[in-house]
Amino acid sequence: MGSDADMEDYGFEYSEEEPEEQDVDIENQYYNSKGLVETDPEGALRGFAEVVQMEPEKAEWGFKALKQTVKLYYRLGRYKEMTDAYREMLTYIKSAVTRNYSEKCINNIMDFVSGSASQNFGLLQEFYQTTLKALEEAKNERLWFKTNLKLCKIWFDMGEYGRMNKILKELHKSCQRADGTDDQKKGTQLLEVYAIEIQMYTETKNNKKLKQLYQKALTIKSAIPHPRIMGIIHECGGKMHMAERQWAEAATDFFEAFKNYDEAGNQRRIQCLKYLVLANMLMQSEVNPFDGQEAKPYVSFPELFKLSL
Repeated sequence: MGSDADMEDYGFEYSEEEPEEQDVDIENQYYNSKGLVETDPEGALRGFAEVVQMEPEKAEWGFKALKQTVKLYYRLGRYKEMTDAYREMLTYIKSAVTRNYSEKCINNIMDFVSGSASQNFGLLQEFYQTTLKALEEAKNERLWFKTNLKLCKIWFDMGEYGRMNKILKELHKSCQRADGTDDQKKGTQLLEVYAIEIQMYTETKNNKKLKQLYQKALTIKSAIPHPRIMGIIHECGGKMHMAERQWAEAATDFFEAFKNYDEAGNQRRIQCLKYLVLANMLMQSEVNPFDGQEAKPYVSFPELFKLSL
């Protein structure tokens, strides 16, 4: 065996710790810091910062430490530091962690922060803009799309229809071909956009737009949407047909809306059953909608019982 000097000549370098030992130390530091979150938040923050410093390159433990840091700063009301830590965390999503794991964490943090969206309008806006910019740079189109949908829903709940409409235009554009026509290969995404647009135009009572969107939605065949999405679209169709006194068509749409909401476990199913009964009464149908297999379990619900008699 050669001397230490000989080993250095051949490119060997000694470190105080083996890589496996370093990983164990980083992991221990992470869990020790996590254990301080409730009792000593400042100590936890210092510990998480040390985890980030201990990794020679960006990797999973640093990402996890920054995720905890973001949440802790948020709980402490230190929003500037929270945003800075979040920006640093997002630099890890290109290569340090898997796409699935990064998506799960980003969704988790967005839900965490969005819980008090109406209380801190500026923070919410900056938070989402930071996320969307990072996702564009990472070319994560799927999460970019879902994040924009989340932001749309927040603006919808807050009645910010102007902001919502601006995002909807971007989402539409992402589902179009170069010539500006809808890309039918992105049918599922298109239906998601149509569904939230339908909710917006229902609130603003823009019946002309609702009719256009409903008809567009029915032309999309290459899609596997969530049943809640189809529930929204068919409920819109039912209401539109009712306004036009087309009772039979309304009944068909309300029944489809009920089935989809039922499959999704959405409480709108009860309201759609009421609409279905009303449409049947107006068309003077002798068919009892509660005789069907899908609706029969709801016949005993207090708000539906009288209607079923």
